[in-house]
Amino acid sequence: MKGLPRAVKILLALFAAMTVAAVLAAAAVGVAYLYFGPQLPEAGEIGETKLNEPMRIYSADGRLLAEFGTERRLPRTFDEIPRQLVQAFLAAEDDRFYEHPGVDYQGLLRAAWHLAITGEKSQGGSTITMQLARNLYLTRERTYTRKIKEIFLALRMEAKLSKQEILELYLNKIYLGNRAYGVGAAAEVYYDKPLAALTLSECATIAGLPKAPSHYNPAENPERARSRRDYVLGRMLAQGMIDEAAHERALGEPVEVAAARTDERYSADYVAEMVRQEMIERFGEAAYTDGYEVVTTIDSERQRAANRALRRALLAYDRRHGWRGAEARLAGADLGDAEAMDRALADRPDAGGLVPAAVLDVGADRVALHTESHGTVTLKPEDIAWLGEESEATKPADLVARGDVVRLAYTGDEASPWVLAQIPAVQGALVAVDPADGAVTSLVGGFDYGLSKFNRVTQARRQPGSAFKPFLYSAGLENGFTPASVINDAPVVFDDPNLDEAWRPENYSGRIHGPTRLRQALVHSRNLVSIRLLRSVGIQTAIDHISSRFGLPADRMPRDLSLSLGSAIFTPMEMARGYAVFANGGFRVEPYFIAEIRDSRGEVLYEAEPVTVCREDCEAMTAPRAPRSADAANIYLMDSMMHDVIRRGTGRRAMSLGRKDLAGKTGTTNEQRDAWFTGYNHALVAVSWVGFDKLEPLGAGETGAQAALPMWVDFMGAALQGVPEKELPRPAGLVTVRIDPETGELAGGGDAIFETFRAENVPEDRARSGNGNDGTDANGDGGGAVEQLF
Repeated sequence: MKGLPRAVKILLALFAAMTVAAVLAAAAVGVAYLYFGPQLPEAGEIGETKLNEPMRIYSADGRLLAEFGTERRLPRTFDEIPRQLVQAFLAAEDDRFYEHPGVDYQGLLRAAWHLAITGEKSQGGSTITMQLARNLYLTRERTYTRKIKEIFLALRMEAKLSKQEILELYLNKIYLGNRAYGVGAAAEVYYDKPLAALTLSECATIAGLPKAPSHYNPAENPERARSRRDYVLGRMLAQGMIDEAAHERALGEPVEVAAARTDERYSADYVAEMVRQEMIERFGEAAYTDGYEVVTTIDSERQRAANRALRRALLAYDRRHGWRGAEARLAGADLGDAEAMDRALADRPDAGGLVPAAVLDVGADRVALHTESHGTVTLKPEDIAWLGEESEATKPADLVARGDVVRLAYTGDEASPWVLAQIPAVQGALVAVDPADGAVTSLVGGFDYGLSKFNRVTQARRQPGSAFKPFLYSAGLENGFTPASVINDAPVVFDDPNLDEAWRPENYSGRIHGPTRLRQALVHSRNLVSIRLLRSVGIQTAIDHISSRFGLPADRMPRDLSLSLGSAIFTPMEMARGYAVFANGGFRVEPYFIAEIRDSRGEVLYEAEPVTVCREDCEAMTAPRAPRSADAANIYLMDSMMHDVIRRGTGRRAMSLGRKDLAGKTGTTNEQRDAWFTGYNHALVAVSWVGFDKLEPLGAGETGAQAALPMWVDFMGAALQGVPEKELPRPAGLVTVRIDPETGELAGGGDAIFETFRAENVPEDRARSGNGNDGTDANGDGGGAVEQLF
């Protein structure tokens, strides 16, 4: 190189150095690739990533009831994602996305220069493809090793996938705060709307989240979210994605969220938990991540009616039994600070629709309260049920004081929209079943799932009391008795050496009524008649009949005469299953609550095939037929008797519904520990129950008619809207004749009434047969004698 100018020598030396550096760099890249390549996914695996999707549970009419899973995700195809949302992400995260091969070398050089100048690592140079690579396959640790892996993975992804496929994966995978993964979930979580309905401002807000989802969360940090949104809008304007007018309009929009909320009126948390358990049993932990969709049998409007009816009934009971005092007290300093009060109230979420409130001021004729979500509420004395002539409290100050934390119930009444309330100590359950196939159309297992996850519909085994009697009376009809059979309603004594003292059962009223027709005994729930009926039928015979015909577990029925008064233990669901046999004319159906299970692609994995009642045109029926379990004539007669329970017996309150097709039976146990009403028409069986979990007495007068029947009436009034009235078809072999209401024998006129019998059981005309009635029952017991049973 002698004789060359000095400048040329320097250039040649630089070129040689650069060549060596390039060779060394290429060698380093090659070595790095050889080292890291085997640690990375193969090309064939790229893009095959499975996105975790939560399990979603729907009502039969398509309302979302619940989600289970650690990640909220609503995957969307690229064509379903609005163009301006895609542009917002490109502007915020990678404006050269369509120009680089997965790695933006300009960005990497900027990051390297920043490191050289400041000695600090920066986020620069991380393209959307690299972010996706990190999210899919790598950890979030900020190391050079991870960065190298990101680069190689990004290059592999760009070689395997199109830009559109990369964007689709990224926009469905990226974490956007509040457990929302992907833009579909973010639109729902922050704005409660589909992607297509997002505004430009909302698109920019969501696109600003990947950098720091918690820091820029619009629900938690609206000012930071506004700053980040404005930055994204500015980038979109600079890139020519939007014009000046659109930019200014979007800047003018407030940063607000309309977070998706489950409508508490339609809550079905107890059902959702039943579904969750069933899905875990079927699919294991994959139930939470594989995007299963479960369609239940729940009718959302009937579920809403059930929630409302149960809560109203328990609150009504609670109002009858005194004010128990405030839930808590706030410090005086907090009462002057709205934010401090909100924080304190936030620790006490709504329960059963009851809103927590802090008492601000108590006057002679008003109470001012602060609520977190409804501002200041003012109550008048008439809004406080525990004030009045029957209460020791005569003014608001007798019940509440400044600083008390109490509950409010919303009434919807314009004059008194709020009333003072308290979370009931008593509990309840309500379940409704379609008697045609057993579909559970509504189910509420307690006042509030958040307060108690114990599902009283399926888990609470309680004594049904007199609600059990129809099963016993059916056994009686099957063993020679008729609705007109006369049994003596007179005292009995049950002497058992295993008891401390003799058992002396009574009617609820404490009165005795002498010879009583079976129909009248059921209508008025006469205990002493039921005891004698069971003794005549035989305990084992009755248990066999009840178990085989109505599906009630035989092992939970005691082998003694207390069975006649409902001392067995059943769940409300089991009672609904039993009463469904009465409602559908004698067929056994099994309650079920899952109608269909679909995978994440919408393919049906399971479809329920319940046995279904068929009475006519059964050849054309494709569903499996429900087996007949009880004689049609028996069921028809029992149905007739339970209609009378509502028309003129303990269920009279149900007459307020103005329907003629309702039948059912009240139930009350000893010391009013349980209150039931179990009733039905041809389209729906519903069971309501009220009681304490710890088997405490409900209190004087809290019978099935008082505590449980109002819940049933409230529910059925809504559930049967639009359902036509229909009676059970009368089976062949029945005849209706005139009888003497006192003796149950045939009568020709006078005060005679009509009664229906099986043809072979029509009573004799004693006037012609010469047999007089001596006031005894089938066992010859006298009208007023006390009988000892053993």
